[in-house]
Amino acid sequence: MSRRVRGLLRKEFLQVLRDPSSIAIAFLMPAFLLLLFGYGVSMDASNVPLAVVVEQPGAEAESFASVFQHSRYFAPQRYIDRASARRALDAGLVDGIVLLPADFAARVKGDASAPIQLIVNGVNANSARLLEGYVEGAWRNWLERELGARAMPLNQPVMLQPRIWFNPGLRSRNYLVPGLVAINMTLVGALLTALVMAREWERGTLEAMMVTPVSMREVLIGKVLPYFVLGMGGMALSVAMALWLFQVPFRGSFWVLTLCAALFLLVALGMGLLISVTTRNQFVAGMVAIIATFLPAFLLSGMLFDIGSMPVVVQWVTHLVAARYFVAILQTLFLAGDVWGVIVPNALALILMALFFIGLARRRMHKHLE
Repeated sequence: MSRRVRGLLRKEFLQVLRDPSSIAIAFLMPAFLLLLFGYGVSMDASNVPLAVVVEQPGAEAESFASVFQHSRYFAPQRYIDRASARRALDAGLVDGIVLLPADFAARVKGDASAPIQLIVNGVNANSARLLEGYVEGAWRNWLERELGARAMPLNQPVMLQPRIWFNPGLRSRNYLVPGLVAINMTLVGALLTALVMAREWERGTLEAMMVTPVSMREVLIGKVLPYFVLGMGGMALSVAMALWLFQVPFRGSFWVLTLCAALFLLVALGMGLLISVTTRNQFVAGMVAIIATFLPAFLLSGMLFDIGSMPVVVQWVTHLVAARYFVAILQTLFLAGDVWGVIVPNALALILMALFFIGLARRRMHKHLE
């Protein structure tokens, strides 16, 4: 048995080395996705074009307007009146308008409400909320500084002192890049193995293999192990890029990360093999693998969109997506550390899914043509 397995492994490794597409999917595609999302996709608001209208220049108005000049979140543009700023907003030249009325100084010193007006382009609701929050923060900080300089208390019923845990810099890259490790491993594990058995059926080599003493269990080992090594290599590359290229912190254990990554990769390999032995066609297997594994991992894993914000029915559906459990583990290990209350339940779910998909793929693998 060991000689037959060694022969199958040698065959698969040679086939991988002679197939540039396998190497590209295992290493070049993960690197490309990390570079694309790490540098090209950001949920942070920085250098937001903002129109600032000061109807009556004065010390207080200029002091507050200068706050936006010295902030990395804003790219302020001064306008002489409300109408010109409104035209710029309609044309998409700015994302919001901060209007300081002529009686700004009197309203700040007095008890009148709303000393400034904020108008936000609400086409993109997420960007609008971010811009609103940043302007409110800038206003609150400026007001505290001005009143502190005058030895006057800030009359607020609640004094907010925010403290942000795990990602104090609010870098969306720290949130996105760990999730991309799961997406990359889904591509390597599911897409490559989905083509393996289908390719054997199309070429007729599986029929020749069936007349040999090789058992289907040995075939399964010979198919899974080489792509397991490829997948772990792609995971190591993705983690190395996350740590050294994108400066994402890692506060957990590398051994725990390796173990959980191996569990998730077994799930992906099992799903790919199940698709491959069911379809027996490379094109169909590839399409099914993308629709059944990559897209759910991309949209329903919590990597991009918060699962808690989804409808209840969709939240239940996410429990069928293996990437959901691995993304939770990755984000915990990178940003929080070894939080066993998160790692253990998600790892157990991955074990159950790996046993299910690999077992089902083994049952579908028969040593006959029907």
